[in-house]
Amino acid sequence: MTMTHYMELLAVNQPWNLLIFMAVPVILAETVAISELYLLYTRDYDGPVRRLNRWAGITVGVYFTGVFIHLIQNAVVPLTASGGWRGPADVLAVGFYLAGIVPLGGIALLDLGLIGRGRGEHGRMAIHAALVGLFLIVAHIAMIFGMLDPTLLTGAAAAGGHSMH
Repeated sequence: MTMTHYMELLAVNQPWNLLIFMAVPVILAETVAISELYLLYTRDYDGPVRRLNRWAGITVGVYFTGVFIHLIQNAVVPLTASGGWRGPADVLAVGFYLAGIVPLGGIALLDLGLIGRGRGEHGRMAIHAALVGLFLIVAHIAMIFGMLDPTLLTGAAAAGGHSMH
């Protein structure tokens, strides 16, 4: 089976690519998500959990901005220019992965005080939580399409595939 570029990126240069492109952003985003649940439940916006949440939010936003720029320059532009995409699932996997810049960048901008200034702390945390949810959605869609055979959505896989009947 052919891999999507998303899965190939994570599989090559072990363990470094897996750490750089998956583990670091996911661990930071999950730190934000888990601490967010505590904060929204307790409304303790001045304690150490909020400081951890803010640090992880800023760090993941800045970090993923670097990942985004790197992958646009070194993967998306060259693959598009050369016609190297392996099918719709390939494009969707990479596209949804890169769409993570919207919620992760938004979280960082919120935590840096660059957006949401007119809202109270609880109002900013509501936006924060929505952005965390959006990241979980795009990241999981990227993973689902990333694990598909990239030819599956083209009809090419079905033509040579085997039936279970």
